[in-house]
Amino acid sequence: MIESKENKKIKYIRHLRENKFMKEEKKFVVEGDHLVKEAKLSGVLLETYSTYERDYGVLNNVVSKNVMDYISALPSSTDVIGVCKFIDNKEELGKRIIILDNVQDPGNIGTIIRSAKAFNVDTVVLGKGTVKKYNEKVIRSSQGMLFKVNIIEEDLKTFIPRLKDDGYLVYGTDVVAGKDVKNVNLEGKVALVLGNEGNGVSQDIKELVNDNLYIKINDDCESLNVAVAASILMYEMAKGDE
Repeated sequence: MIESKENKKIKYIRHLRENKFMKEEKKFVVEGDHLVKEAKLSGVLLETYSTYERDYGVLNNVVSKNVMDYISALPSSTDVIGVCKFIDNKEELGKRIIILDNVQDPGNIGTIIRSAKAFNVDTVVLGKGTVKKYNEKVIRSSQGMLFKVNIIEEDLKTFIPRLKDDGYLVYGTDVVAGKDVKNVNLEGKVALVLGNEGNGVSQDIKELVNDNLYIKINDDCESLNVAVAASILMYEMAKGDE
C-alpha cells in the first residue's frame, strides 16, 4: 500500500492535473468506478489507484485513504482513480457534426457530448476558446460519453471552410436572423455551430456559415442554455433516422 504523499507515483498523478504536463505525457485522469470502467472498455485505461484491491485488468496501486484524498479532485473523494492515455481521434468526421465556438462552461460541454452520443452525432468540434475535452468537469459531466464520441479541437476559421468544400451545410445559431429549425431539412452532411453562453456565435464565425437556425420558444423566455439548445438541435438532426 502507498501511504506517502511523497511517493513518486503520487507526485506523478498530481502532476497530471496540470494541463501542460498532461499534454506532454498524453495522459489524463478519471475518477470513480463508472468512468474507470468506461475507460477500460474504450481501451485507454493504463493503471488504477484505489483504496482497496480492485481488478480492472490493469495494474492497480492500493493507496491509503489519506493519499486518495490528496490525489482526488472531487469535493468528496472517490475510492478509485484511473490513469488513461489520450483518446485517438477518428479521421472520418461522419455526417453530423456539432461545433462549439468559445463555449466556456465545462458542464455545458460535458452535457453536449452526452447528448451527441444520445442523438447519434458523429463528431464534436471544440473551437479556440472552448474548454478542452480533458478538463475534469467535462469528463465527469459527460458521464463517460467522452469515450464514445469523436471529439476534436480545431481552428474554426479554417475548419469551417474545409467542411463547406467537402459538401457540408454549416448552420449557425441566431435567434434574430435564424430560420425555425423545424422548417429546415437537416438530413445529409450537416454541421451546427453553437456559441458562447453569453454572446452566442462570434461574428467572424457567423460570416462563414451557410445559414442560421433558431429554436422557437415562449416569448417570456429570452434564451436557452447552450447545452439545452444543442440537445434540441441534435434531436431535430436525429429525426432523419426515423
